[in-house]
Amino acid sequence: MASNGKQDEQDEELFKRIEDEEEDYEEEEEEDGEEGWDDWEGDDGDPQSELLCLFCDSRYASCDSLFAHCASIHHFDFHATRNALTLDFYSSFKLINYIRSQVADNKCWSCGSTCQSNQDLLNHLHDAIDLSDIKIKWDDDRYLKPFMQDDSLLYSFVDYEDGEDEQIPPMDEDLMMDLKNSIDTLDLKNVVVTDGVHDTSSSQKVASVPNDHLNQASSSDKELVNGKNSRAYVPSIDEAREEGLLLAKSQNHMEKQIKMVNESYFGSYSSYGIHREMLSDKVRMDAYGQAILKNPSLLNGAVVMDVGCGTGILSLFAAQAGASRVIAVEASTKMAAVASQVAKDNGLLLDKSQCGVNGHQKGVVEVIHGMVEEIDKNVGIKPHSVDVLLSEWMGYCLLYESMLDSVLYARDRWLKTGGAILPDTATIFVAGFGKGGTSLPFWENVCEFDMSFIGKELVKDAAQIPIVDVVDSQDLVTSSAVLQTFDLATMKPNDVNFTATATLEPKSRVLEYGEMRVDSETCCRCYGVVLWFETGFTSRFCREAPTVLSTSPYTPKTHWSQTILTFKEPVEIGFQKGNNGDLAAIGTEDFPAAKVDVRVSIVRSTEHRSIDISLEVVGVSPDGRRRSWPAQFFSLQ
Repeated sequence: MASNGKQDEQDEELFKRIEDEEEDYEEEEEEDGEEGWDDWEGDDGDPQSELLCLFCDSRYASCDSLFAHCASIHHFDFHATRNALTLDFYSSFKLINYIRSQVADNKCWSCGSTCQSNQDLLNHLHDAIDLSDIKIKWDDDRYLKPFMQDDSLLYSFVDYEDGEDEQIPPMDEDLMMDLKNSIDTLDLKNVVVTDGVHDTSSSQKVASVPNDHLNQASSSDKELVNGKNSRAYVPSIDEAREEGLLLAKSQNHMEKQIKMVNESYFGSYSSYGIHREMLSDKVRMDAYGQAILKNPSLLNGAVVMDVGCGTGILSLFAAQAGASRVIAVEASTKMAAVASQVAKDNGLLLDKSQCGVNGHQKGVVEVIHGMVEEIDKNVGIKPHSVDVLLSEWMGYCLLYESMLDSVLYARDRWLKTGGAILPDTATIFVAGFGKGGTSLPFWENVCEFDMSFIGKELVKDAAQIPIVDVVDSQDLVTSSAVLQTFDLATMKPNDVNFTATATLEPKSRVLEYGEMRVDSETCCRCYGVVLWFETGFTSRFCREAPTVLSTSPYTPKTHWSQTILTFKEPVEIGFQKGNNGDLAAIGTEDFPAAKVDVRVSIVRSTEHRSIDISLEVVGVSPDGRRRSWPAQFFSLQ
């Protein structure tokens, strides 16, 4: 008891010191007009306590706020990167300087793409594909020298790194441990801890600081917080609350945006017109019909889940194929009701109140309204008890507005180990297109008048945005190549963010007798690249009748069409050697490129359900010399 009394006296003395120091600090500001830590300004007029974002002009009062901003807005998670690569202080120091140097040159820190402006770079930024591959980029001693003069982040970062030898616990635990060393008996009943924001009743005063500024050796008299002696400078409750609210507002804004986009997305599928278009797509219907109806060993007696059932056509196929139960999940309120009515009208809706022959329930299709991520309470089925997972989830360019994340969630939550997923593979292809793939031919002769000026303007505009349209196979001027392949049975959600390369060579010519040859006398202009996809219902699951759904220009057109990315400058390609040798630029009429190397990155956009695409093009001469063009950025939204 005596020791507790002594502790109480220490507690009172501690709080008295804090109150006195706060009062002294305020008096110095009001009476003497001296500069405080928060008011001190350097030569450029910016408060010293403000930390400049690594990518944009935003400034923050703490590392916590800055790194949270970088993670939520710029796809750079500093803490996750350090943990994933086990970066020590020096490597982390290099990383910050490396990123600043890349941003100054409008280069992406992770993939190395060069952008034309900082705004283009901000639009391009994406999650790093493979951190281990890019670590070597900043493993250079020149990045030990601060890239930016008076970089406050490095100084704050130094304070944060003082405790790097120990694992830093979450904010609330760290703060409690720090206080516990001095005030074990402090009454914390009125303290509320929410998302890193510490609040108290008005009768109490508690120092509250972000966790990345707390040293582990909290009992030291030399403890520093953001470069200040923490026993002389006590951050206010308002400051801590402001930082916490910044994070909360950012997260709340993102959640509202996702909800709004989801409502718009599912609402758009309430239109009968889009369902008629999909049901009229013969390629689509034939592929799914064959995969479901012609593989009896897979579907007969199976429990099937259809993610995003729409009108319920795939669920009806599954019931027709002999499934014992079909769980049709649909997020659109209207379409869930429609799917139920369609199944009922065809005698396939599960009706537990009626029994058929031998006491079996009549119908097998059960329509569940809701997103597949939220149906746990509405579906009477155990996890990992589905035999076959069905979905037509693909969007333009495969990944735009796709439900792939939902399908993968359903796979991990409901599908049995070794269960089937249809389709089970997806592949994105790329090829170069020529003048016929643009609007130029139309505008060159309009009622025998030359309006090519309009066509050139449209081609110029097309280089800014992706175009979804049908490209005739005859308008392709290069070979096609596989850009990326996904295995839906094993892939992870983040695998949809990728960077891939492909080599495109001039398309061979076909003589009238069917013999293949290369016309070495002619060249052509490649105006851009076209992307399309195929999904496979492979023999892994469809043993009797595997099939492929293709959106290729070489196959009948589908409602997905193809996705066109137009170059800002066409590239001349062919096997003809240049006339001017070293004097001409590669990819021009005087010196055609023998092939074109493309590098494409596709990542999730900050706009929910949208994707961002970057395109880099390199022309390669017959003798191996290379010419690159500035990276282009497209947003499909």
